[in-house]
Amino acid sequence: MTVDVLLFASYADAAGAPQVRVTVATGACVGDVVAEVRAAAPALVLPARPLVAVNQRYAPPTQVVLASDEVALFPPVSGG
Repeated sequence: MTVDVLLFASYADAAGAPQVRVTVATGACVGDVVAEVRAAAPALVLPARPLVAVNQRYAPPTQVVLASDEVALFPPVSGG
């Protein structure tokens, strides 16, 4: 199945686009999607466990992703 992954802030800058399209097997989980994003956008440096949201809710690496899901990757933030 094909999944469009939204990229925000520095991730979009590094990838050169606000989203990346990846192909994963039906029944794939968030961790599988992240692995495919790493392969599809090698300039994008992700931490070991990036912050991922599925349908606007934070998701663990084991959550199953459907083709209709909105998947988003968020870079770490800090503030003062």
